[in-house]
Amino acid sequence: MDGADPTKDVQDWATGEEPATDPQLSYLQTLAREAGEEVPADLTKADASRMIDRLQQVSPRTRPGTAGSGESDFQTP
Repeated sequence: MDGADPTKDVQDWATGEEPATDPQLSYLQTLAREAGEEVPADLTKADASRMIDRLQQVSPRTRPGTAGSGESDFQTP
């Protein structure tokens, strides 16, 4: 392998327009609750992934340098 990041951009996902998965929605509910936000209905996999990425940046659960934080790479291609 050439060392390139094998992670695809959500825009390139073949299944990105399919409905968000149950694990994505469950994780989103947790992050959104902690951020005081609502999870919109009818999210696609790609939209859910983007929202997870955004909420992880503000969540004390996953933000680097906070107690109990941990890197999370939860994405569903």
